[in-house]
Amino acid sequence: MGHYKAPSAIEELSKYLHNNIRAPLLIFCVGTDRCIGDALGPLTGTILKKLNPSFPIYGTIEDPIHALNISSSLREIKKRHPGYFIVAVDASLGNEDEIGNIIIRKGSLYPGKGVGKKLPAVGDVSIVGIVEDASCDVVSTIHNIRLHFIMSMAEVIASIITDGLVDNNFNNPF
Repeated sequence: MGHYKAPSAIEELSKYLHNNIRAPLLIFCVGTDRCIGDALGPLTGTILKKLNPSFPIYGTIEDPIHALNISSSLREIKKRHPGYFIVAVDASLGNEDEIGNIIIRKGSLYPGKGVGKKLPAVGDVSIVGIVEDASCDVVSTIHNIRLHFIMSMAEVIASIITDGLVDNNFNNPF
């Protein structure tokens, strides 16, 4: 875990990612472009896609993966890319003192859990950015999060992913 503004966050988190991923790989970014607080995943996917990587990226601002299409998207992706290692990216809620933290861990993330939705788990490794306090009125505050904050976190997460893939048997994935 590291705060997105911490000078060592990209280096430390990309090392963790580097040591915990394998090829073939795909990136699965969850969220919607209709709510700034939930746009972290699609913004990250858009940033990565512009780098023209050699691996698939799903979930962008243009084509987001959200509560209404996550199940069908997962089915299609698993059919199209059987056996791929999935790195899942999403926004998350946490404690007030955790806002701005980026957490990478082995295992799936559970989209929508913070707002009471039951959606399928996704990912072999998950990356979440804590964007808001879970104890506040999420419905009103999630729409009032500053775009600059979400964009800055997305840029850091994209850097963590790109740095984590370098020299990891991906033969220059970008």
